[in-house]
Amino acid sequence: MSSRKPQILKGFRDYLPQQMLLRQHVIDLFRTVFERHGFEPLDTPTLEYMEILTGKAGENEKLMYHFLDQGDREVGLRYDLTVPLARFVAMHQNDIVLPFKRYHIAPVWRAEKPQRGRFREFWQCDADIVGSPAMTADAEAVSVLVDALHEVNLSRAVVHINHRKLLSAMALLAGVEADRAPAVFRAVDKLAKIGADGVKRELLSREISEASANRVIELVTATGTNDELLDAAADQLAETPGGPAAVTELRDLVRHIESLGVPRHSWTIDLSLARGIDYYTGPVYEAIVDEPNIGSVAGAGRYDGLIGTFLGRDIPATGMSLGMERIIEVIHAFDLLPSRTTVSDVFVACTPETLSDASHIARTLRTHGFNADLSLTTQRSLGEQLRYADRKSIPFAIIVGTEEIGRQVVTIKNLKTGEQHETGMVLVVEELRRLSAT
Repeated sequence: MSSRKPQILKGFRDYLPQQMLLRQHVIDLFRTVFERHGFEPLDTPTLEYMEILTGKAGENEKLMYHFLDQGDREVGLRYDLTVPLARFVAMHQNDIVLPFKRYHIAPVWRAEKPQRGRFREFWQCDADIVGSPAMTADAEAVSVLVDALHEVNLSRAVVHINHRKLLSAMALLAGVEADRAPAVFRAVDKLAKIGADGVKRELLSREISEASANRVIELVTATGTNDELLDAAADQLAETPGGPAAVTELRDLVRHIESLGVPRHSWTIDLSLARGIDYYTGPVYEAIVDEPNIGSVAGAGRYDGLIGTFLGRDIPATGMSLGMERIIEVIHAFDLLPSRTTVSDVFVACTPETLSDASHIARTLRTHGFNADLSLTTQRSLGEQLRYADRKSIPFAIIVGTEEIGRQVVTIKNLKTGEQHETGMVLVVEELRRLSAT
């Protein structure tokens, strides 16, 4: 019999049961936070027509997986969950009520170079608001982002906030033509990775003058309190198109964030934040973790023009996206959540002669809410079966032996401590509840 070498594509992963238990727990926590904020679930196809996905993500489109399907249609794997949402709203505008608050937890794909915390297949957890131009919607996006991170004990993350129109105004003030603003966004977006000198080299390579490049870097790297940064921006951009309106919106956003009670240490104004995707039109956000040096674990912003590319008229929208892979990495690094090693609460060990009784006990336990793993190796000794359960880190075992059945009792064993005692068959559920609570 011939065999093939088992292998997996670079940048893709298998998840072991223990890894999946943590991932599912984190997803459940995020889902709870989203629904607590009034967001409703949505799902969209993995594959979209290429014409749906292109023309919206700028340089990120180079990373898109795309191909001809069996019908010679050009299709692509979604690279985020935002563009599919825009397409969905355009198709279902008569089926939803605006403002529309949705969340979507699903995998996306990008053919980028795999590295720590970055893979070609990864999960995003998005919450978006469609149909509201008010900064209260953006504040809600920041609020749900912070609450979600705090729910997984990631309170050390800080949400950095800026405004795309503020960056555009700064570029104009620095002498950069309006149509060259996207080049500034893409260069400034790399500031944390390549430093000010690297940003300057990139701006020069995009035919932006040295004087303008220096001025851009000076403006975006300004430091100070939130009020000081916004006051300085208001003064510097008072006569620059788009500047005053952007400052006003940021002040409004800050006021609403404070009204929502978002912890002050969890967010900050950051004039260097750009976000590389082209469709952002207003406030943008990014949650940064410095310890360990993971960088961004979440982000997004306002994208008022994206839905209009499908609908022919703009519909305001804003939201945020949590990066599952990096968040999981931080949770591991700091042991932020209790780790589960098994789904089973109890293992039921038995012999071939007692299998029928053991099956009835397992069914009773399951009916009363316990995850019961019934032995599939009754031909092995009870000791071997218990060693199997211990290797799986199942906390309790119920031993259904031949002699015990004759007396209508079973043995309950704590596999962590080794303690065991007998209990009546009819009392198994009650006794296991008592032991599980201690």
